[in-house]
Amino acid sequence: MDHLPRGAAAALLGLSLALLGTGVAQAAPPAPTAVSSVAETARVRLELPPPTGTYAVGRDTLHLVDRSRPDPWVPEAGARELMVSTYYPARSGGGRTAPYMTTAEAQAFIDDRQLTGVVSARTLSGTRTNARPGAAPVRGKFPLVVLSPGFTVNRSTLTLLAEELASRGYVVASVDHAYESVGTAFPGGRLLNCVACEKTSSRGYGEVPRGRAKDVSFLLDRLLADRHAAWRHARMIDPTRIGMAGHSVGGASAATTMAGDQRVRAGANMDGSFMEPVPARGLGGRPFMLLGTDDGDRSWTRDWPLLDGWKRWIGVTGAEHFTFTDVPVLGDQLGLLPPEEPLSGKRSQEITRAYVTAFFDLHLKGVDRKLLDGPTAEHPEVVFHTEG
Repeated sequence: MDHLPRGAAAALLGLSLALLGTGVAQAAPPAPTAVSSVAETARVRLELPPPTGTYAVGRDTLHLVDRSRPDPWVPEAGARELMVSTYYPARSGGGRTAPYMTTAEAQAFIDDRQLTGVVSARTLSGTRTNARPGAAPVRGKFPLVVLSPGFTVNRSTLTLLAEELASRGYVVASVDHAYESVGTAFPGGRLLNCVACEKTSSRGYGEVPRGRAKDVSFLLDRLLADRHAAWRHARMIDPTRIGMAGHSVGGASAATTMAGDQRVRAGANMDGSFMEPVPARGLGGRPFMLLGTDDGDRSWTRDWPLLDGWKRWIGVTGAEHFTFTDVPVLGDQLGLLPPEEPLSGKRSQEITRAYVTAFFDLHLKGVDRKLLDGPTAEHPEVVFHTEG
């Protein structure tokens, strides 16, 4: 939205680029702190807290190529490409868990943010997850939720949410959009960087959600195909129950996707400015949730009246832009969140998981958790806005 992330959460992943409405703000990269150096020297083992649902979680990785259109940022590279992690309810079992990200992706991120000495590529890439590659799926049909990450960061930053949803009975497709992160690994040993970071200054940021909407529609075409679906377990997906959520521009892209694709029945925007406005005609009465910081966003105020279905605007007191990602959880483990930080990593992930899951439970499963009815004693940080 329109502020920089606060405190040492920024130091962990070098969040020196934060979306500012229609632009990008530059902040000086943080200097390594004494506590971070000590933590890194001790080779701290980072891990994600286990999901709270009843299912074990499996994960597959897909490489998809849309040969109907060239890449919007690098046309000379050829067809548009996506990397997708599919998370799904799985049978319990042993075996190694999936890697958080590749070492090359972690190193690219660290180099870009000048974070050498704060966290190593080995430590970041080695973060322990809770999903097992290739795990046997459980039987049944499940709703699908598509996740789209923030600008410049890859899909790994939404792993906590993806694992939670899968453990609660969802198939999740977490998408990396080519050339929109500082480093995403593609087949053939390629590490694609953020060409879009350079080109949005002249083209405007509205091109990002418009392009991502096309990406997601293509993804749905491939996952829901009657023959030769892109994913081997595609029959797990109930095509009548599809939702989308994202962080930052990924959240804004949920609304843009819904505007053009009726298959997406519900959307959630986690702290993303609407760089592509919600259409004047609305979203066809489909539900949409805004989950963000407590200081609001100009584009949310502008577009709130255009959300013409069930809707909630939920602010989290003390939240910052990356509160709704894995960042605070990892920052806590590295000792980077100071005592005065309003939200711990534990609280950040509890709130994000609870409200996003409750939203999709209500609108894709018809299960009312009551959490979305108003303030609760369990989550005193959460504020409900009644109007824009």
